[in-house]
Amino acid sequence: QVQLVESGGGLVQAGESLRLSCVPSRNILANRAMCWYRQAPGKERELVASITPGGYTEYADSVKGRFSISRDTKNTLWLQMNSLKPEDTAVYYCNYRFSYGNYWGQGTQVTVSS
Repeated sequence: QVQLVESGGGLVQAGESLRLSCVPSRNILANRAMCWYRQAPGKERELVASITPGGYTEYADSVKGRFSISRDTKNTLWLQMNSLKPEDTAVYYCNYRFSYGNYWGQGTQVTVSS
């Protein structure tokens, strides 16, 4: 079993930045993808960004150009969020996808005031 712990969320004003991290309980490489999702109140969980083991990244149109996903040598997952908007307010979840299943973090709250 692998536990993922997100951190870095908080309350910021529109236009400011935050950097989220997702730290696994042990050094593992998701062999399919590592992703950030978010879920806003009253909305379904949506995929924000993903990165493959080879470093290929994809972003939701709503965050493209503002967010950047990356991973380090310890397989910690990062999400740099710039130019934050009130619409970015949500609980952000990391997700490590393996060929045999997925692991989810508990989520970290990001609140952007207008």
